[in-house]
Order: sequence, then structure tokens, then C-alpha cells
Amino acid sequence: MRSGAKVAVVGGVFVLVAGGLGYGVYNVVLGGGEAGGTESASASSEVRTGPPSKSEIEETAKGFLKAWASGDATAAALLTNNQDIAEPLLTGYSGEAHVTKAVITPGPAVGTKVPYTVKATVSYEGRTKPWSYASELTVVRGLTTGKALVDWQPTVIHPQLTEGASLKTGESSTAAIEAVDHNGKVLDKEKYPSLGPILDSLREKYGDSTGGSPGIETWIEPADAQLPDTTLLTLAKGKPGRLQTTLDAGAQAAAEKAVKQFSGASVVAVRPSTGSIRAVANNPATGFNAAMQGKQAPGSTLKIMTAAMLIEKGLASANSPIECPKDVMYQGNTFHNLKYFSLPDTDSFTASFARSCNTAFIKKIDDVHDDAALAKEARDVFGIGLDWKTGVVSFDGSVPEETGGVAAAQYIGQGTVQMNALNIASITATARNGTFRQPVIVPRELDDRQLAVASRSLSQNVTRQLNDMMRATASWGTGKGAMSSVGGDKGAKTGSAEVDGQGTSNSWFTGFSNDLAAAAVVQSGGHGGDAAGPVVAAVLRAGS
Repeated sequence: MRSGAKVAVVGGVFVLVAGGLGYGVYNVVLGGGEAGGTESASASSEVRTGPPSKSEIEETAKGFLKAWASGDATAAALLTNNQDIAEPLLTGYSGEAHVTKAVITPGPAVGTKVPYTVKATVSYEGRTKPWSYASELTVVRGLTTGKALVDWQPTVIHPQLTEGASLKTGESSTAAIEAVDHNGKVLDKEKYPSLGPILDSLREKYGDSTGGSPGIETWIEPADAQLPDTTLLTLAKGKPGRLQTTLDAGAQAAAEKAVKQFSGASVVAVRPSTGSIRAVANNPATGFNAAMQGKQAPGSTLKIMTAAMLIEKGLASANSPIECPKDVMYQGNTFHNLKYFSLPDTDSFTASFARSCNTAFIKKIDDVHDDAALAKEARDVFGIGLDWKTGVVSFDGSVPEETGGVAAAQYIGQGTVQMNALNIASITATARNGTFRQPVIVPRELDDRQLAVASRSLSQNVTRQLNDMMRATASWGTGKGAMSSVGGDKGAKTGSAEVDGQGTSNSWFTGFSNDLAAAAVVQSGGHGGDAAGPVVAAVLRAGS
């Protein structure tokens, strides 16, 4: 305990005021007893084993939170299972983050976890502001000492803190921005939480060129210098510079509301005629922008691209018949349709597309005579993997050149294909107009950056057939239910994909209405029309 600190125990409530620094008011009621010191409850020379007891959990949590709140980083770190990593972060709480007062109130332990709320005060160069948040710690048994210790994670300090990141308070490194949509409506992370990491990235990249001035803030500085800081508290606002984006406030609001229906949901909307990104939303709205940076198999939504390749090569056409057996073997790998359905041999390619027949696509591989054909189609026509410069960090999709069964799996969006909602929305936008237009979230004119350009477009004939096939999917195929509420000239494609043997497949859906394309994925959401479909439909209704 720091010199000059005063302790009082009144009715089971521990109150500590650190003298000198004026740091830390700690208030805890946990277990009804007096707070412990800086040693764990396991003081015996005998090394204990097994899970920590209820009393050990309570006493360890008390001791740790007491030491932290009093500003004694060394004592607090000694009560963790990783002192060397914990101490600098705990020291930085009062040092780099400039927290001058903290009231930490734990709730009752739930198993080995102890939740708590922090009501702190941050002070920097005469600016002071309250700061509140909630987090939790877990008590574990030390591997060598047998003592009950706090399992050290960065989230103990703050729930958004990640490995290697640090908390800081000071003058922000970049000027504030006032981001607006394409109509000039202000966009902020409070109203549109999914835009938080995007607005932070835009500020980091364009803040100093928009005419604004920095403010005083508390932020998380990530370990990766390529990632933007995350602002947690603003003590003094700077003068924001105005930044034009391509987003649409109405579509963004609909996207935010739609993804809240499903945990692990992401959606992106793109305008096919321009490549302008109209909406981006994620649930949860964390620092990772899964909608634009995610990497996973997109399932049958990729059949839009595969269909384009087959039609271009003259191996299929929208109205020609195609085989759709219940299953098919290719180089030792068996592929089948959902619930092993089949279609009559007289049914058209449109029917197989609209019903999402896997085998119809797999059976065409031998006729293609080129294992790399799909990878070439992805790059040359749909712009996948061409180093997109959207204005923020994005993953631009990947269809590697493969052989054998892996190449076959790619035809139906499985295997080594990696996509996110942005990529699939862009594929749909390309199919809609026939020409890839690299998605952007800020206009190219803002910084004259070089946008990706595909080497060729689809012919009008192929584009028309793709649109007709997607229209069929939306009107009577697997997308009918989700798209029934969407107006205008509309089309869709459903998809589902299992990753790493998960019990329930990820739900994928993409669609267009007039000059708007949108795609969504819901983790473990099942069939594409069931979860991702309603998300896409909500965005299309708002923005088309």
C-alpha cells in the first residue's frame, strides 16, 4: 500500500483514499468480510490443487481490486498469474491513462468469475471527466504456487483492451472528423455503433487533411500500428473536419437494426452503378469489422460467379436443361444436395440455380478443362483479390487456384474460398451491371488513390442471364420468403457453409433491388433464407 494511504472498515464496506496522489476510492462489499491484503487466501505452505474455493475467489478478488483501486500496481500484479504482463498495464492506468480516481464495485461471484463496475475520473491538463464501464475477472489456481490468482487478461483493465494494447489519455494524434453520408447527414458511432471502427479508421487516415484540430481523449492504442486507435472518452472536443463518405444514413440505420436480430451477423450494401458502399453493420459491433475484414467460405452465394464462368464458356445457359442428381462423385469426393433432393433432367440451369443444386455445378467441372478457371473468373471479371482501396482496411476475397476435389468444392463456395459480406455484395453488384466497380466508402477524389480495375466485363448476354436467374431465385426459388417484402427489380441467391465441422452452418444471402446490392452472413444461422435473408431484405427495403 502506498505511503500515506488511509484505511477504514465500516459495516463490511472497505473504503480507501490514497493520500498524496489523491488516487483511488475503492468501495467493495463481497462476502461480507473485511478486504484481504495483497496475499491470496491460500497462505499455507502446502500447494493446493483443484478449482479455487468460494472463499478463495472472494478474497483474491478483494485483494486484487483493492490494490488496483489504490494505485498499487505491484501488489495487484502479484495477485495475478502473469505479473510481468499485468504490472505495466496496471501502472499505466494511473500513468498513461491519467485515471485519478476510481470506485470499483464488484457484484457477486458467478462460479470463478467476479463482475465489477468501474466509476473513474480521468484528468489531463486541467480537463476532468467521469468514465464508467463494466468488466469481470476470473480466479484460477496458480500452476506452481497453488495460490488462488486472477487469471490475467487485458480485459480485466477494460473490456475492449486486447493483447499488447494500452490505455492512453492525451491530445489525440489526429484531428477529429465529422463524417457525413452522401446526402450530408452526420454519422456518429453513438447512433450507428457498427461504424465505430470505420470512423476511427477514417479519422486516422484522413483526419489531418480535413481541416480539423485534435482534442483531448482517452483511447486504446492497439499493438498493431496498422490498426486505428479506439476512442473511449472525450475530455475536450477538437474542431472536427468534415469528411464525405458514400454511406447512406437510412440504409445504415436499417442495417444496424437488422443485424441486432442475430448474434454474429454482418451485412454490407453496395451501389452497383458506382461501387459506393451504402451500409456496413456488424453484431457484435466490436473493433473488428467482420463485414469487410472477415474470411470464410460463402457457400452457394458464390454460384453467381460459377454460373457466370459456365455461361461464358458455353457450358450452360439460363434456359437450357442441366442434370441435377441427388449426389455426384468427383475424384473420390462425394457432393450432394440439401436433403439429397434432385431435379428432372429436363429442368433448366435457372431451376438448378434457383433451387441451389450443388451437383449441377460439380458435374460441369470436367467440361471446363481448367482447374484454375474459377480463380481466373474471380480475378479477371469480379475483381476478387485485386488490392481494393476502399478507404479503410478490407479483405478483398480469395479464390486460390486449386486442383481435384478442392477445386470442385470451390464451385459451390466451399473449400479454400474466403469471402466476407463486402466481397459477396460486390460480386452481386458486378453480376447486376456486368462490370466490376471497386467498392469505396469515401470518394476516390478525396485522395486520388488508385482503385482496382478488373481486366474485362461480362457480355450483355451473360449479364442478362445472371439477372434472370437471380430474379427467379427471388420470385420462386430459395430466396422467395426473404425477398417477398422487397420491391423493385429484384434478385437473390442463398447460401450456407459449414466451417470446421460446426453443428449448424453459417447462413449467407445476397440480393439486389434496382441499383442496390446487399449481402449478409449470420454465424451458425442455418439456411441462407432463414437468417441472413431477412437482414439483406431490410437493407434493400431501406436503400433501394
